[in-house]
Amino acid sequence: MIRATVAYRPRSTRSLAISEGGSASFSACADSAGIERLQVERTEYHEPVLVDEIVSLYADHPTGVFIDATLGGGGHSARLLAAYPTLRIIGIDRDPAARAQAGKVLAPFGDRVRIVAATFGDIVEVVATSRVWMGEDEVVGVLMDLGVSSHQLDEGERGFSFRAEAPLDMRMDPTSGLTAAQYLATADVHDFTRLLRENGEDRFAGAIARSVLKSLPQTTSELSAAVERVVPMAVRRKGHVATRVFQALRIAVNDEMGQLEAGLNGALEVLDTRGILTVISYHSGEDRTVKTTFHRWATGGCQCPQALGCVCGAVAVATVDRASSQLATTDEISHNPRARSARLRIARKVTS
Repeated sequence: MIRATVAYRPRSTRSLAISEGGSASFSACADSAGIERLQVERTEYHEPVLVDEIVSLYADHPTGVFIDATLGGGGHSARLLAAYPTLRIIGIDRDPAARAQAGKVLAPFGDRVRIVAATFGDIVEVVATSRVWMGEDEVVGVLMDLGVSSHQLDEGERGFSFRAEAPLDMRMDPTSGLTAAQYLATADVHDFTRLLRENGEDRFAGAIARSVLKSLPQTTSELSAAVERVVPMAVRRKGHVATRVFQALRIAVNDEMGQLEAGLNGALEVLDTRGILTVISYHSGEDRTVKTTFHRWATGGCQCPQALGCVCGAVAVATVDRASSQLATTDEISHNPRARSARLRIARKVTS
């Protein structure tokens, strides 16, 4: 696991910050110009993927509380709120810019929305502090849309991408924790090599780790240069050689795999019986963790030989909709290329 290889895992120690929606409510008769404006504003910030698939899943759960555990620009939440007028949403995000944008996009839905400054690893605490607002409603669904958003990549000054010169930051919450540059200053070469390998950088992981930690880059261009120095030119022609290094460093700085484990277990805990957990992942490490966790839930953790059948008394806590992940349609990929790597997995809680 990645979180066993990093020297630092930032944890938030601040209280949860909550902002309520306004008093205005959204109705089906809202003018089309307003809806179109929200759509444009949402997609300019970040266009969510697999929205139609997510919305259709909740046709049998139109009432209750839905937790958008990675709120982003509010795209998934806006579609769900518009489709199901008796659904309410708690939106969680650690990025202040994302919360501000989502607040604007979701303002028409008034007090049906509650926005919380936290990570999805804090989901149990978020629900506990929202019980008065929830009233008698239970959590009918949780969505986790993993990874970095298009807006975070496009904001060059955040340091997430090699495409723009910027300080090497990469924090999803820019107000707390170590920056990527600070993380590298404390990293061990063996742990960093393992981190790179776990994120798909196999052949040159050791050389890249030594080059990066020797130069201790402070900017995105310095990190790219440290990688390029030890990767042969023939390999560089196949694509930007720093892609997986940036990804691995971002995952470590934001403790994304540790947060994913906590978030999955927390989501199962807060869901009502028959509630649905949907997870969208974008790289193999995330998807493998989700698949393994869902399998454990569906089997109750049973490891008995198939020939003997289960004799350990394991009890399933969830069902899984399908063995393989669900992919975006060709049409969606054509207008939103980010959807190409999206993998959707769905689990339904069966016991409380």
